[in-house]
Amino acid sequence: MRALNKLDEEGQLLLGVVRELMGKYGESYWNKMDESQSFPEDFVKEFMKLGLGAILIPKEWGGGGKGVREASLILREINLLGGNSYFVHGHYYLTAMLVRCAGKEMRDWLFPEVVQGKRVMTLALTEPEAGSDSTRISTLAERQGDRFVVSGRKVFISRISHTDYFVLVARTKRVDEVRKKTEGVTLFLVDANVRGLQMRKIRTMSNTDAYELALDKVEVPEDRVIGEVDRGFPCLLKTLNAERVMIAAELLGNVRWFLEKSVDYAKRRVVFGRPIGANQGVQFPLAEVYARLLALEELLDASVEAVEGEEERRAGEMANALKYLSAELAWDAANVAMDVHGGYGYASDLGIERKLRETRLYKVAPVSQNLALSYIATAVLGLPRSY
Repeated sequence: MRALNKLDEEGQLLLGVVRELMGKYGESYWNKMDESQSFPEDFVKEFMKLGLGAILIPKEWGGGGKGVREASLILREINLLGGNSYFVHGHYYLTAMLVRCAGKEMRDWLFPEVVQGKRVMTLALTEPEAGSDSTRISTLAERQGDRFVVSGRKVFISRISHTDYFVLVARTKRVDEVRKKTEGVTLFLVDANVRGLQMRKIRTMSNTDAYELALDKVEVPEDRVIGEVDRGFPCLLKTLNAERVMIAAELLGNVRWFLEKSVDYAKRRVVFGRPIGANQGVQFPLAEVYARLLALEELLDASVEAVEGEEERRAGEMANALKYLSAELAWDAANVAMDVHGGYGYASDLGIERKLRETRLYKVAPVSQNLALSYIATAVLGLPRSY
């Protein structure tokens, strides 16, 4: 995999640390977390303590000074080794947002806290009525003196009960008050224990630790604004491109995991006097998964370079294409693994069905497959918009 070959010595060492960590938190640990719908507190604490949560923080603040490539490959490695990187990926793309968009004063006090191992951050963007149309959010932040007062609702917000800070996306101008609907959006860094915040856990198909939030006159000091008031959407967009690349890397980690498990089982499982892997009905689906995986690992490498570059359209094109194709392949690989393992794949102990459920999420989030295609159709191919 070319993306791995481009890591420097420090990057290779980071992957070694991840492998050692995953040796301690193996598949049985993740199966137990899933069965009990529990947050993997011990894993996350050790992940942060080892400095893995600070790799995107510039070295001047004590961080690793690494980029999207290293973050993506760490997330991929966690999934490849049977874990669920869902619980730490949001921390990475939000760190990337803060590195790019936060002012120096915020960096000076926040980044040392992250380096010291503060718990993972999360993003509060999605709303019940807006869904994937982020410009239609209605959570409103009104300025009152030296602070903003925020009211509104958010839904499917991950890890909020296990973090110290979350990034809140809110409107500081209503949609009918702006010329372009991307204007009037502001990003805030909010304390998770702030007064006026209520949360309700949402039980989901896989272990997501997701919540619905109600914000009732939540007060946020003006020095907690990330970037500029009313101009947060471009920063959010860049963050979402990085997020899509990182999630695609996780999905490709899942594909490798499904493939390795299935190939090993197909060699060992004997039916009618021979290994099932000798049957072309088993061979061909696995070979197809592998062929598609090779292509997408190359696309991952190119997408990382695009997202870390300055050409926004190229980044959006690559990130959406990669996320779409990776989610399709991961879902196909999950179902191939279920077919190869037969009844054993349906049983919980092997983790196949757990990984299948975890993989299914990314067909609808953080951007649906249809919206990824819509972006490519309109923003890249120039076709007329349907909305």
